[in-house]
Amino acid sequence: MKLFQQLLVAPAALGLLAPVAAHAADFDLAAVDDYSSSKKEQVTSVTQFSDVYPTDWAYQALSNLVEQYGCVAGYPNGTFRGNRAMTRYEAAALLNACLDRITEITDELRRLIKEFETELAILRGRVDGLEARVGELEATQFSTTTKLQGKANFFVGGVTYDDRDECNDEDTTGKNAGGCNSDAFNFSYRLTLNLNTSFTGKDRLYTRLRAGNMTNVWTETDSYLADAKSGDNTLKVDKLWYSFPIGSEFKATVGALVENYYMIETPTRYKPVLKAFKLGGYGAVLGASTGQGFGLQWRQNVDRGEAALNIATNYVADGGDGAKSDPKEGMFGENTDAYWLSQIGYGNRKWHVSALYALKNAGQHCAGIDDDGDCDDIKTGAKAAMGYSTPHAKNLGHPMHAVGLRGYWQPEDSGFIPTISAGIDFGFAEGQYDGNAEAVKGWMVGLNWNDAFMDGNKLGIGFGSYSSYATEIQDEGSGSEPSFAIEGYYDFKVTDNISIKPAVFWVDNAYGKETADGSNKFGGLIETTFKF
Repeated sequence: MKLFQQLLVAPAALGLLAPVAAHAADFDLAAVDDYSSSKKEQVTSVTQFSDVYPTDWAYQALSNLVEQYGCVAGYPNGTFRGNRAMTRYEAAALLNACLDRITEITDELRRLIKEFETELAILRGRVDGLEARVGELEATQFSTTTKLQGKANFFVGGVTYDDRDECNDEDTTGKNAGGCNSDAFNFSYRLTLNLNTSFTGKDRLYTRLRAGNMTNVWTETDSYLADAKSGDNTLKVDKLWYSFPIGSEFKATVGALVENYYMIETPTRYKPVLKAFKLGGYGAVLGASTGQGFGLQWRQNVDRGEAALNIATNYVADGGDGAKSDPKEGMFGENTDAYWLSQIGYGNRKWHVSALYALKNAGQHCAGIDDDGDCDDIKTGAKAAMGYSTPHAKNLGHPMHAVGLRGYWQPEDSGFIPTISAGIDFGFAEGQYDGNAEAVKGWMVGLNWNDAFMDGNKLGIGFGSYSSYATEIQDEGSGSEPSFAIEGYYDFKVTDNISIKPAVFWVDNAYGKETADGSNKFGGLIETTFKF
């Protein structure tokens, strides 16, 4: 602070101090000299004063003056003498000490400001730019509660059959003509818009909009892709559900269009090409079941990174208005594709094991009686396996009980050792008619190498049974022959938002025994993904 500033401030400050100051007649030059000389030994803490106590009403104010500004010295004998009135001269000495300290601080700030003048100007410009951008975002934001994420998938490729000529010939019924015509080159797409809404920061309203033209080889039973979705170029609501916490360990989910696996812990780390390998095996336990549903999850509250126990149970009815089954059946009718799914698991993000149980509605009735009074045409009222199954495995009795095991393990660092995922399913039912499957099975193993060859890229290999196949058939002894599939892909990350994935797969005996030709096939594709 410059001299003239001090001269202006000092009288004003002294005026304020006048009411508490003693008369000029009380001036003690020796006391002022003692106070001034005490600055030779700098006081750094209010506790150094022998006559100042934490219970004093001005203790905190005095502490701030001493420790933050260092302009209170006290007297040589270690006292502050706060109980007596100070003279105007003593007040002037104190004020002068504080003004000197303020001057030092001010000069230092000016020096620093001048030294960093260029940097401060740059920061000021950046702050102004950020304020402008924030203002623009606030004015044009989609929603304060909803985040929009989009993805567009392009699929280019085809499927070829090892016995094309045979499977294109008519059989005795004339039903198999042209069975392999879908092995032509094709280009299809799928567009997905995800709307994630939160009202509390802990809940989630999920809405998925989809459109596509995947009614081609990629939606054939024997080559169905994990990302395939039948469509007619119409954008529609594909998923709609709401989840919310109950306390610190429970989460509830309810939705008009929800799938069972959204309401359990993710049982696999493998990202497949064929949908048969989705969720560790798209067989008897897990499968397509979008409809009305509800579920409850419990997850043990542990420290981050530690293994936790989790339990989940849910119900989904693929029926009722807006879903696929007869709307007259509602959510709990016999002919809804409805079931309970339960899971118990243990692990963390690096490893996890789980056991699953499903009770599925798979009602059937006889649509025709032969001359002997036996059923010659079984009509299935629901998708018995709710996944991928050979024809024999689909002919299940009512109901079906299914159990499954899932597990994955991920190494600490990316390298030669892959992330391993595996699953196996068993289904059991009481057959009602000859030809009913009474037991089904399915399995898979998936391997993923993260950062393969380049950071951000992923190599994947999956193999196992292509579909659930019957191991026991009523009145037929042995079941259908196992199916088998193998796939491989390399997911190349072009940018943070664009990736290209070439993939190949082989499917053997997709239909089981006693099937038409064309059950063995080789497929290849290039999938390009755009995220926005």
